[in-house]
Amino acid sequence: MSLPVFPVLALLQAASGGGVSMIGFAVQMVAIFAIFYFLMIRPQQKQRKRHEQRLMELKRGDTIVTAGGVIGEVVHVKDGVKDGTPAKSLEDAITIRSGESRIIVERGRIARITSGVATATPSQ
Repeated sequence: MSLPVFPVLALLQAASGGGVSMIGFAVQMVAIFAIFYFLMIRPQQKQRKRHEQRLMELKRGDTIVTAGGVIGEVVHVKDGVKDGTPAKSLEDAITIRSGESRIIVERGRIARITSGVATATPSQ
């Protein structure tokens, strides 16, 4: 003889003659959704918001990695204009220096900010 997981549902099922199986199923579905929400969806939302906040605070001298894997140092940040005033958005142009090249990328295409201070190249 095994004990039911939800004793209240077992009592309801015994009292109503089996019509509670839908309630049990609904409770299980709500529990599964709650587990997915708190273990997967909510942490991803928090991580995305934190990443977007760091992108909006991007400044000259930061070392970044783009979504394409290019590593470089931010040399210029060009904010967009909305309604006549400067406004930061994920479509702003960011100029980075990587080696001897300068590349312009969108702010939203930056995958990671590795440091706030430019890394020195090793001397040979």
